[in-house]
Amino acid sequence: MTPVGGQGSSPGAPRAVDVARLAGVSQKTVSRVFNGERYVSADVRERVLQAAEHLGYRLNGAARALASGRTRSIGVVALGTALYGPASLLIGVERAARDAGYALRVVNTLEGDPGGVAGAVESLLDQGVDGIVVSEPIDEGSVSLSVDIPVLVLGAPAAFGGPRAVAAGVGAESLARAATEHLLDLGHLTVHHLAGPQRWFAARDRLQGWRSALVARDRPQPPVIEGDWSASSGYTAGHELAAAGDVTAVFAANDDMAVGLIRALLEAGLRVPEDVSVVGFDDIPVSAYVTPPLTTVRQPFDAVAQEGLRLLVQAIEKPDAEPAPAGDPPVELVVRASTAPPPTDGPYPAAGSRDSAHAPPTTTD
Repeated sequence: MTPVGGQGSSPGAPRAVDVARLAGVSQKTVSRVFNGERYVSADVRERVLQAAEHLGYRLNGAARALASGRTRSIGVVALGTALYGPASLLIGVERAARDAGYALRVVNTLEGDPGGVAGAVESLLDQGVDGIVVSEPIDEGSVSLSVDIPVLVLGAPAAFGGPRAVAAGVGAESLARAATEHLLDLGHLTVHHLAGPQRWFAARDRLQGWRSALVARDRPQPPVIEGDWSASSGYTAGHELAAAGDVTAVFAANDDMAVGLIRALLEAGLRVPEDVSVVGFDDIPVSAYVTPPLTTVRQPFDAVAQEGLRLLVQAIEKPDAEPAPAGDPPVELVVRASTAPPPTDGPYPAAGSRDSAHAPPTTTD
């Protein structure tokens, strides 16, 4: 059957490696040709295009890219999940890309697939994108890739070599620190932490923010309970914390776990916030309507996406310019009814003076 050139999406369709083999060049050179990169000789460019035409490998897309110099498209590598944080960040990236005049091409990865990121990047390179956003929240091991086009890494350690990689953090550590400090400022001697799964970079950042707040105040660090982001895991942790008998404040790594935690505390006969204060993370839409309304920290998804896309577009359109530094995302604490000073007759006495000189902006809903 004659291959239909265009995207190479059918099971037997040629891939970039086939073009490279036929042209007698490296796969990296094929990507350079199709992305309109400089420093490719006319002879090599012609050999690659002839090989692509012979194999029927996305010839039309390559021709368009070479004619314009760019495809005005940005690829995104993202975990295929409906969890609030990753999904909201992806929506923010799509909006920012559209505002910048770029189309978005998304390739989802699966949790537990160590080759997923590399395969997703290769797929996007084959589509001739001008830049790539890696919004991969899970540590699947080291990723050995060197990409010639600009790459933006969101909320995770940079996993790509080359001089055209930029990073923008989501500020999870500073947000978690603000949540913990809010509870300490209310007078709680220490704060327990219901963490997210530690394979997630965001969960590690929130754990570190909680720990750094306690260390800065020289407060005890209770044992950490690890959940899985679900309300069910928060509910299980809530029963464990209620049985401990010495808990007055808990910082949960996301709002869903905080909601399950509060349900378990109430079932155990503990009042929130009179006996135990709870702070969540994300400010999901339902957090203002649970009982009691949840104090939380709001993730600045749109601000992070806009800042990250600004850096990426600059790297695409001004490749010789010095990379601009990423700005710090805002920290916003949303104070509702799930937090209060510790009980005067509880297991801990009030911790005394409140250190709120550097408290983040707060919103009361």
